[in-house]
Amino acid sequence: MIFYKEERIAMFIDGANLYAAARSLGFDIDYRRLLEVFAQRGRLIRAFYYTALVEDQEYSPIRPLVDWLDYNGYCMVTKPTKEYTDAFGRRKIKGNMDIELAIDVLEMADKVDHIIVFSGDGDFRRLVEACQRKGVRVSVVSTMRSSPPMVADELRRQADNFIELSELSQLIARAGGPRQQSQEAARGAEPSPLLDDEDEEGTGTGSSAVA
Repeated sequence: MIFYKEERIAMFIDGANLYAAARSLGFDIDYRRLLEVFAQRGRLIRAFYYTALVEDQEYSPIRPLVDWLDYNGYCMVTKPTKEYTDAFGRRKIKGNMDIELAIDVLEMADKVDHIIVFSGDGDFRRLVEACQRKGVRVSVVSTMRSSPPMVADELRRQADNFIELSELSQLIARAGGPRQQSQEAARGAEPSPLLDDEDEEGTGTGSSAVA
């Protein structure tokens, strides 16, 4: 990882995408440790976390995580999921947060020196390029070591730095390994994705399933 102590840093975390990447590598993320790792490498200005919420559920397994992150240094960006029926008549729920993340990145680009995007979604390549034209360095955090890789090749090549998530695992992994959904949510780990998004999952070409 290439960082400079004087850099102003902002983190942008696609919650479902990062969760899927970590699970593909066999570990859960400790979000307190994740924040500390990057706060030690520069002047961390903001850490944004994006996730969609199923609001009509009596209990949402993601809600404890959202509340925990909100009280522990993250700026939460959420929106309700949308229900639709696909061509085969199957009920699905969409919760893509790409637009929200992209808008916030562009708004922050003039206020920071280094942007860290936690996603492998190839749709963000043009966003990375736009930030670079503003003189901002952009790092992408995802993994190539899953099968299939979770990061799109075009995004990895466009970034100034690609940070392999598996190489961060010793610094940010939650002790004790994977837990059940309810335990994960209560302790600050993203619960398993519940519902499908219309984009492909796990290929780096679109957002993974929402939680």
